Amino acid sequence: MTTPFEELLPTTRRALLHRIAVAQSEGRSPSLVAAVARDGHLVWTGSRTSVDGHGPDENVQYRIGSITKTFTAVLVLRLRDEGLLDLGDPLEKHLPGTGAGEVSIAELLAHTGGLAAETPGEWWERSSAALRPTLADVLGERPFRHPVGRRHHYSNPGYTLLGSLIEKVRGVSWEQALRTEILEPLGLSRTSAQPQMPHAGGWAVHPYADVMMPEPGEDLGLMAAAGQLWSTTRDLAVFAAFLATGDERVLSAESVREMRTPAAPELPGAEGSSYGLGMQVLRRKGRTLAGHSGSLPGFVAGLWLSEQDGLAAVVLANCTSGVSAATVAAELLLTVAEAEPRIPAPWRPLPAVDSSVMELVGPWYWGTQTVALRLTTEGGVELGPVAAGGGRGSRFRANGDGTWTGLDGYYAGELLQAVRRPDGSVSHLDLGSFVFTRKPYDEDAPVPGGVHPDGWQGLPQ
Repeated sequence: MTTPFEELLPTTRRALLHRIAVAQSEGRSPSLVAAVARDGHLVWTGSRTSVDGHGPDENVQYRIGSITKTFTAVLVLRLRDEGLLDLGDPLEKHLPGTGAGEVSIAELLAHTGGLAAETPGEWWERSSAALRPTLADVLGERPFRHPVGRRHHYSNPGYTLLGSLIEKVRGVSWEQALRTEILEPLGLSRTSAQPQMPHAGGWAVHPYADVMMPEPGEDLGLMAAAGQLWSTTRDLAVFAAFLATGDERVLSAESVREMRTPAAPELPGAEGSSYGLGMQVLRRKGRTLAGHSGSLPGFVAGLWLSEQDGLAAVVLANCTSGVSAATVAAELLLTVAEAEPRIPAPWRPLPAVDSSVMELVGPWYWGTQTVALRLTTEGGVELGPVAAGGGRGSRFRANGDGTWTGLDGYYAGELLQAVRRPDGSVSHLDLGSFVFTRKPYDEDAPVPGGVHPDGWQGLPQ
């Protein structure tokens, strides 16, 4: 009998190995390591060539660049969930005097604050942090390139501001907050701000000759929250599982779902791509992938997860360019999803059900459109069209008072409640002012605009 974490089939393993072999060979990376996880458990790892003469494995550190931003975003969402700030707050409220304080925290997370993509002066990724000792040096005299909130414009200085915000509100360094609030609870013992042996060295490969040059491994200083971290495929697979399901020790399932939800316009020139709160979001082959890419001189990285498949894939390489780690990671994930689709959990009846909720399940009508209310195994409800392609739908979580709040889709954040008559019977469902009735335009329900007194009619002769 198979288990969800059984090793992948030989044909799937060969397809994955072939993909990373092509990526390493054609991309001319000194080494490349990859992993695929299902429901948080590694089901495949692979590598090509060596680090210090040894084949890299899932415990060898590589620099992960901007995947660091997702860790930083988790720290910010924790502050929000603790009531220490609101994502709509202007930065100035918590971190005054930056010169960019009009930008909201949410806009910084989603790269919609209009800030410059990079710092003024030298190429910050290859230069000493001593050149940027203050936020003024990071932002420069002209921190904005676009109107605030109008478009997505990726900004490394924006995440530097978020790192400083975390330090100001917490009263500890960004690195200490990261270690105590994320790394230790999740058991990410091989993720760190500074490299720990065994780790790969970063290399630049000449574009027209098969020769290499070591890249400098700078400490990013104030820019650390944008790209400082080193990690492994094993640790990142565990982190990806957390980003899919949440962990109450770190961040709830609802909050990580919020991170994965697009919060910015579709990216220019990248159809199906958007950005959430510290996470990139892709649509590929009918699936939604969430994660992040990363790069620093000498390294490229990619991490993607698919909640619906319970899969995550990670690719790390030690070259400045040549390998699209994020593209390869997405292809590894999709290869497994298509070759070995997730085996559904066995259906089981609910252990108990509230009779007042059971009274609500079944068909309802919004005007003449038929929808159905269903109970979910998580204790919430789901409202959606009866026929495929028939309209809007959302999942809802129970609020504990007989109402539900939308989790996704058109009704995300909206309140669903049953309206009862004086005798206790159900009159209708109210959802964000929409009235759902048990029959089309029920004359006994308060349908907006009223119901014609002559009722339903045929074509006059």
